[in-house]
Amino acid sequence: MLELRNVSFQAENEDDGKEIEILRDISLTIEDRFVAVTGPNGSGKSTLAKIVAGILTPTDGRIFLDGVDITEKSITERAKLGIGFAFQQPVRFKGITVKDLLSIAAGKDTDMAEICSMLSEVGLCARDYVNREINASLSGGELKRIEIAMIMARKSRLAIFDEPEAGIDLWSFQSLIRVFEKMHQETKGTILIISHQERILNIADQIVLLSDGRVEKVGSREEMIPELLGAGRPCRTLADKF
Repeated sequence: MLELRNVSFQAENEDDGKEIEILRDISLTIEDRFVAVTGPNGSGKSTLAKIVAGILTPTDGRIFLDGVDITEKSITERAKLGIGFAFQQPVRFKGITVKDLLSIAAGKDTDMAEICSMLSEVGLCARDYVNREINASLSGGELKRIEIAMIMARKSRLAIFDEPEAGIDLWSFQSLIRVFEKMHQETKGTILIISHQERILNIADQIVLLSDGRVEKVGSREEMIPELLGAGRPCRTLADKF
């Protein structure tokens, strides 16, 4: 279970150097299978994900994982505790092959059968990718899939995805859902997804709506989606509504 208690985050405004409050006194408990965080652009969704992952440190408040205070722990320490994070824009690692990266994520020298299985899960042919370097020769969509495979290899208790549907090009959305389902079956953990996509929200057990850096409302999919979409026609993304 993940718990945020009165978490706030301030950053310096690049224009005038003044502090701006991005997250405001957020208290939240996350323990369901699939949890989606949504809201308008600039509402603090990605900042919240980075704070949970340990990339950013909250200005105020505390963060607990299964009752243990992890507020001061680094991203590496949190990874060891079972928190995985997939960036919205995947990182390139020059000189490291796909096989190397998946083995590092798994924490062991992963054999070819396991590598092939993971790459197949994310819609990539292992023969074409296993020895490729994680560099500029890979497209954003390919990197996104490899990063999802990396989170699978890590078997994270809490897997955080920042807009995972971005850049998956021709790989079907249903394939992405199957990956999430398999991850949950293997870890019995939580998948936290930052997304505007209605299709993502439709698989969530819990939806968190952020607005202006605050938690505006939390509820089940059945409670939240009709309110988020309104009485009109469904839209492809909730960004169209905000």
